[in-house]
Amino acid sequence: MMSVVKRLPSPSLPRPSRGLVLLLLALCAGAARAHDGAAGLAGGFLSGFMHPLAGPDHVVAMVAVGLWGAVLGQPALWLLPVVFPLVMAVGGALGVLGVPLPAVETGIALSGLVLGLAVALAVRPPLWLAAVLVGIFAVFHGHAHGTELPSAASPLAYSLGFVLATGLLHLAGIGCGALWRGRTGRLAVRAGGGAIALAGAGFLLHVW
Repeated sequence: MMSVVKRLPSPSLPRPSRGLVLLLLALCAGAARAHDGAAGLAGGFLSGFMHPLAGPDHVVAMVAVGLWGAVLGQPALWLLPVVFPLVMAVGGALGVLGVPLPAVETGIALSGLVLGLAVALAVRPPLWLAAVLVGIFAVFHGHAHGTELPSAASPLAYSLGFVLATGLLHLAGIGCGALWRGRTGRLAVRAGGGAIALAGAGFLLHVW
């Protein structure tokens, strides 16, 4: 006599639930890795990402780059925000390698002052000169990021973090610079540049 064995359905989760479970597992795994300290990829990336945002001298200069690009228009609108993080990465590598660079803090403070004045006065130099000026200041910012790299952090992840944060600050400046199209907006952008220049002057006096 044959017995009919009913097969019970295998336990399975709906697809949305499966995705939720996988996401929770990934978050738990990430949190566990984060407890390992800054040696992990996440620790290095987050440290690098937060470093520009935590320094007002970095923030004002990077926003000024986006503002100045908006004032100058195409192609400076995209060229300057591309030049800055690329050259900054080079400066960061020099800092990581321990290559000395004199007057780094002074250069960072001057970047806020000079770029802020360029926005406030709507200075329109040749495109190559604007790119060179932005690149020079980017070396100082990058070197500061590199020398302050946590000793246990991943240099590559840290560099990616501060380059991404820098790009977002440039985008913020470009977004504010979109006001340049209107008369009242131009006054607001110039006033913002003046505020950045004053902040840069304050940083410079603090350095001196």
